[in-house]
Amino acid sequence: MPTDLLTDLLTSPWSLGLMSLLVVGDAFFVVVPGEIAVTALGALAVTSGSPPLWSVVMCAALAASVGDACCYVIGRRVGLERWRWMRTPRVRQALGWAAKRLDGGTATVLFTARFVPFARLAINLVAGASRIHPPRYLGLVALAATGWALYQAAVGAVVASVVPGGPLVAVPVSIVCAVGLGLLIDLCVRRRRG
Repeated sequence: MPTDLLTDLLTSPWSLGLMSLLVVGDAFFVVVPGEIAVTALGALAVTSGSPPLWSVVMCAALAASVGDACCYVIGRRVGLERWRWMRTPRVRQALGWAAKRLDGGTATVLFTARFVPFARLAINLVAGASRIHPPRYLGLVALAATGWALYQAAVGAVVASVVPGGPLVAVPVSIVCAVGLGLLIDLCVRRRRG
């Protein structure tokens, strides 16, 4: 009985709204589990048919684009010096790294940073502060967010189609896989920087 209630809750239309809020919040606060929500709903889409996988991808891509665009607007309006936390050595280092990367290739950086939490925030703030042309930036962000949403939902969908046991098994296993892939990406990025 409790498992049916949990499945009903997770497959309700509210789940897409909650996932979208988590993804938008993830643009600002890296501890918000936006990726996990997309992966979990990708698994649910395959195991229960609801919400449809295309709607998970579409909502996640839109929410990721909105979150990144909000960070861009903050960088454009506020700059990179106004608040004390922006002047700490670690944040200054991240913002400097982002500025160098944006100079080298905006599209590559936006696509790559989409998968690296702190990098994504820094890149979007610096993109706004450096006044990258908004239509160009928003187009690239939309493409990067769509690729990210497809990837995250696909992790859940693939795991759910391979692992037997329905949503109560597929969702946790897909979340563990997504977290593991995220840790692996972070490790690769750190090694590459070092």
